[in-house]
This record gives sequence, structure tokens and C-alpha cells, in this order.
Amino acid sequence: MILNILDILRILIVSVAFFFGYQIGFADGYNPVAQLHFMIPVIIVAIAGISGLEGLFFAKKSAEIKGFEVGSNYQRQSAIALLSYAVVAMIVYFSNWGIKAELTIFFAFIFFCFFSGLNHGIDAIKRKNYKWQNINRPFITLLLIAGMIYPVIMALKSL
Repeated sequence: MILNILDILRILIVSVAFFFGYQIGFADGYNPVAQLHFMIPVIIVAIAGISGLEGLFFAKKSAEIKGFEVGSNYQRQSAIALLSYAVVAMIVYFSNWGIKAELTIFFAFIFFCFFSGLNHGIDAIKRKNYKWQNINRPFITLLLIAGMIYPVIMALKSL
């Protein structure tokens, strides 16, 4: 039950980040830097932060609902890595290091998500692991990338 709530919370927070991020970006002309300054830390903390906490505090159940092995050191290590993305995103945001630092942590995070999604997709095909928690990752990651492409490209053009 708690893991379902965390899933809903992740999706809800990311949806809110997109809504307000695009409002901020298009408030006065178009400002992709302002848009990403808001969106990047919220998205990373929502996805990586919540997933990291889930992996540490609900490791057994989290692995089971994904169809993965339980009690793996790699699972704990992955949870710590996810928390690291969230912490660094907050440091970058609150230190106001600017769009280059924000894009750097975003690219590191999104590459992790992309390869994680690929891993889940391969697992679904090879092991016929069609559990919802396993097969949704590639699709949700592609949606996230699709929603971020335009502001990222526009921000890079403005540098």
C-alpha cells in the first residue's frame, strides 16, 4: 500500500513540476532557463529522492513488486545513488550554481533513468517479467525525456 502511494506521489509531483514549470517558462515570452531552474530539482527529488528512500526503507517489498531479487547489495547501492542525485540537485538549486550545473545533474540523472528503463525492458523480454513496476519504467522514462527535450534544447541554445 505504501509503495503504491509513493508511486502516485512521484507521478503527481512530476506532473505538478511540468504544469508549473511550463507556466514559469512561458510567463513572459519564453525563458527555458527559468523553467528548468524550477523543474529539474523538483523532478529529480521526486523521482530519485522518493525512489532512493523506497529502496532503503522498503527494499524487500520494492524488489518483490518489480520481480527482482530481494536483499541485494546492488539494490542498496542503487538506492544510495538515487539519493545522491536528489541531494546534489538540491545543493545545486539552493547554491544557485546556474543552468550549467542544473543541466549537468539532470543529464547524469536522465542517463541513469534511460539505462534503468532499458534494463527493465530487457528484463521484461528475457525473463518475461511483466509486473507493472517493471514494465512501466521504459515508458515513463520516455515520457519524461519527451517533456524535457524542448526546454533543454532551448536552454542549451541560450548559452
